[in-house]
Amino acid sequence: MANTTLHDRALIRLSGEDVRGFLQGLVTNDTAGNLPVWAALLTAQGKALFDFLIWGDEDDVLIDCERDAAPDLAKRLTLYRLRRAITIAPEPGLSVHWAPMGDLGVVDPRLSDLGQRWLAPADEGEGADAAWRAHRLALGVTEGRAELGDGTTLWLECNAAELYGVSFTKGCYVGQENTARMNWRQKVNRRLVVVPIAAADEKRQVIAYPDLGLSVEHRRVESIDPAGAPGWMREGLTAGS
Repeated sequence: MANTTLHDRALIRLSGEDVRGFLQGLVTNDTAGNLPVWAALLTAQGKALFDFLIWGDEDDVLIDCERDAAPDLAKRLTLYRLRRAITIAPEPGLSVHWAPMGDLGVVDPRLSDLGQRWLAPADEGEGADAAWRAHRLALGVTEGRAELGDGTTLWLECNAAELYGVSFTKGCYVGQENTARMNWRQKVNRRLVVVPIAAADEKRQVIAYPDLGLSVEHRRVESIDPAGAPGWMREGLTAGS
């Protein structure tokens, strides 16, 4: 299958001493079980700094992240590494691939309708970035700093629970206290939602995609119509009400 490469994605390889254990104490999801998983690195207040998918590669771990965010993410992980014998470096030999259907790779861990994802050398051609963005946003799924904010949006407001981006049982990680409290109290007051640009609220808009006719917005839950929300989000909209 040609033109499956997501050129806007990059891979960071972590190798060395217990890399899964290192990430387990930092990121929102459980790295001790089956991979890939969707996860984030948060501020101490539980706001999203970086989101990514985590893949296993024998004893190593590969982080599938935004290409533009990769240097900042690697730098942040290096700060947390301290004296651990762990190498954190770009993985230029592999690329992230996507297809809306088929049997290559694995089903996206966030939502099966997102399609298939795998790691391999890059394909030639224009790539699949535009098709991936259109497909993802049509399903109401947000990702990346331009949509999630850069340390401005609480992780559960990014629909992390509904899209399997957080574990509430694995133990402590950066930002865990506030995230767990919000979940226990069922107090997610705002959410990121994708709406037709004709219905956009500029005061709540995070980013607009005029070419797709869509707007990503950070809206209060009571202003989101469950009937117009994607099916995977509806239960979360009514939780605690």
